[in-house]
Amino acid sequence: MSGDPNEEELDELRKKKMEQLKEQQEGEDGEAQQAAQQQADAQKKAILRQHLSDGARKRLNTVKMSKPDVGEQIEQQVVALAQSGRIQGQIDEEKMKQLLQELTPDSKSFDIKRR
Repeated sequence: MSGDPNEEELDELRKKKMEQLKEQQEGEDGEAQQAAQQQADAQKKAILRQHLSDGARKRLNTVKMSKPDVGEQIEQQVVALAQSGRIQGQIDEEKMKQLLQELTPDSKSFDIKRR
């Protein structure tokens, strides 16, 4: 660079333009990811609505309120079973109880002995 003021201004303008393009691209990527996430959530809800009875859906919602990670795990399991074709008909509340018992570890009990 010869130190010409015009070249320095051009370099600054180029840098600013590159930063703007990077920010714009990051924003578009975020929007695309968000749209894909919303579509996946809608598809998951539709599968759950189709394969769970009202009682099973209520039980699942109760589990999700108390233990969100367990609720998500159950939802993923039901969706995987539905997509693989291993669910015939709907899952009722009794089947949901069995599924919950299978996927949640046994609760630990503590015996306290006093001396």
